[in-house]
Amino acid sequence: MRVAVLRERRGGETRVAATPETAKKLAALGCQVVVEAGAGSAAGFPDAAYVEAGAEIAPDAAAALAGAGILLKVRAPMAAGEGEVDELSLIPRGVLLIGLLEALTHPERAAAYAAAGIDACAMELLPRTTRAQSMDVLSSQANLAGYRAVIEAAGAFDKAFPMLMTAAGTIPAANVFVLGAGVAGLQAIATARRLGARVSATDVRPAAKEEIKSLGATFVGYEDEESRQAQTAGGYAKQLSAAFYAKQAEVVGAHIVKQDIVICTALVQGRKAPTLVTAEMVAGMKPGSVIVDIAADAGGNCALTRPGEMTVTDNGVKILGYTNWPGRIAHAASSLYARNLLTFLSTFWDKAAGRPSLPPEDDIIQGVSLTRGGAVVHPQLAAKA
Repeated sequence: MRVAVLRERRGGETRVAATPETAKKLAALGCQVVVEAGAGSAAGFPDAAYVEAGAEIAPDAAAALAGAGILLKVRAPMAAGEGEVDELSLIPRGVLLIGLLEALTHPERAAAYAAAGIDACAMELLPRTTRAQSMDVLSSQANLAGYRAVIEAAGAFDKAFPMLMTAAGTIPAANVFVLGAGVAGLQAIATARRLGARVSATDVRPAAKEEIKSLGATFVGYEDEESRQAQTAGGYAKQLSAAFYAKQAEVVGAHIVKQDIVICTALVQGRKAPTLVTAEMVAGMKPGSVIVDIAADAGGNCALTRPGEMTVTDNGVKILGYTNWPGRIAHAASSLYARNLLTFLSTFWDKAAGRPSLPPEDDIIQGVSLTRGGAVVHPQLAAKA
């Protein structure tokens, strides 16, 4: 089984789908791992390290994909007109494509994979079950994004995180407010606490309140009957009513004006990120305050976020709207992501056949499978196709 690993070509993507560590373990399964030249360079994995691990280096995407049975990607393959290389046209029919394919926000991709005869698995749709935890790419990447968000905030903040008592006087601890207590938010809380900040947080999901408190942060939020139903069976936040968000905004707005740093992490799967920080709230913040918007890829939780940019408002508030937060810590993010994909393949590996076996009735396969045998099979996309 030939496993291809391509260099990521989408703008700002620094991660890679396989590391020398996972390439060596894939080889132990009996795979021939072929890595496009320079695929791991941006994440700190040189071609020589892959060669030492037993992988082959291909000069370009076409050579890496020739004869491949499996394609490991971080982001969806580039299609015609999206970049310098039409990766999709180079993928052989029958290939198993595994990656973060943004299937719900770009449903047209599933139809394209089906037409090309590609069996595609979108790892962002993995069900959040105990059995799937070790393959959960969203959790592994969000964990690092939450950590990195606080580090970036500390770099942009012109004061100190912890209380500093000196002979010249005392510097008070920073007040950090985290919006969203999923994986990224909880890591942001923990990191900010380790740096000595006073931390508070909010989330609409009922289970989040105790998780926030367990990390030593203060819970802030509006609670009613609707908020008690704000979580899907898979553990994701649901879209709630405009009336609820208005009441939540009143509570959050009153709290934000007292904060030095706001970390925005709230996402709703397959939808634009909810706007939780309005322009009026930003206008009420102190000069020198920092807003870090991890949700910028999905439009942002702050109304003034410019995805991909760092901006400064008229009243001196810095808004960090960088996209691809895991990519800002590429070596660690690639290591965890590559292990997630390795675990997925290993779990469904048929040793006798020397290839993966993906039973359609398995709950994990049902969750991630977009296309199979030239048809769109995912229930959320099949009707549209």
